[in-house]
Amino acid sequence: MCHLAQRSSTLAVPKIDQAFGRFHHTSASHLCSCSKTVSDEKYQDPFQLGRKDLKNLYEDIKKELLVSAAEFKEMCEYYFDGKGKAFRPVIVVLMARACNIHHNNSREVQASQRSVAIIAEMIHTASLVHDDVIDDANSRRGKMTVNQIWGERKAVLAGDFILSAASVALARIGNTTIVSVLTQVIEDLVRGEFLQLGSKENENERFAHYLEKTFKKTASLIANSCKAVSILGCPDPKVHEIAYQYGKNVGIAFQLIDDVLDFTSCADHLGKPAAADLKLGLATGPVLFACRQFPEMNALIMRRFSKPGDVERARKYVLQSDGVQQTTYLAQRYCHEATREISKLRPSPEREALIQLTEMVLMRDK
Repeated sequence: MCHLAQRSSTLAVPKIDQAFGRFHHTSASHLCSCSKTVSDEKYQDPFQLGRKDLKNLYEDIKKELLVSAAEFKEMCEYYFDGKGKAFRPVIVVLMARACNIHHNNSREVQASQRSVAIIAEMIHTASLVHDDVIDDANSRRGKMTVNQIWGERKAVLAGDFILSAASVALARIGNTTIVSVLTQVIEDLVRGEFLQLGSKENENERFAHYLEKTFKKTASLIANSCKAVSILGCPDPKVHEIAYQYGKNVGIAFQLIDDVLDFTSCADHLGKPAAADLKLGLATGPVLFACRQFPEMNALIMRRFSKPGDVERARKYVLQSDGVQQTTYLAQRYCHEATREISKLRPSPEREALIQLTEMVLMRDK
């Protein structure tokens, strides 16, 4: 996705005629494979490689959440149960090692870099708690949400507290550049949520709006966390941009696949309700691509699938179209760009693990 590789720390949104034209008219049989950029060398599992720097991750997070009230403590620690894959912290520590090795062949993750991984997971989790309140969600990761168990008011406060604890940990790093980079994530999360609450009538504007929202709500955290650890490990601005671009492209691809899974996976497998986005009135990638084949979907999109039967009709249109395949293809393009960026670093097991992670993003089923 060469047209996405603009050299700036903002979202490079493809021109819509390219995003909608080229991607829409490319058949699923021509979907590209990121594996062509990876050598035949056998790699260690990226999660296994990353987790060696993340031992006691959730215990360390709980230490940041210094809460005395038992109920509040249980709420704040609810999602830090160690049952997730820790996708974001793994990417962050792998990027830290890859940048350290590139700079001076150092194979140690600095304490401040590990702190960034912890902070990233805390910010992410706080955003989940708040998202579930906004969406009135009742399940996440296969269990009831905080707002369903303790109520919306307490859930909002729990999310706020996790975010404040992350801010304290961030200040403790003592680097104003890192504070600036990671507070941008918090701003983007809020702006992304506002974007999600709005919609565009124009078809091309709608797709740009969707990609910008995707960057702000999902990719900014990964992009800026990767950038932060690269700044801590290497003085070269070119390396900072490589780290940022890798995180941005992987983050967007991750969310695109998430949007695909909302149509292709069952609720039990996802750990959350299927067709959840449609029920929230959201037109994601598969819907926007399907709308090209079924223009009658425009009316459904504009009323945010609010009439009886709209959700079922929209889902049927998506599954009859090539919306799922085109969104997957778009995700592959972003992963190719992530691979192209990270390949600029000196070879290392961590660099190869980051390349492999782009494939895992595309292959995941939940």
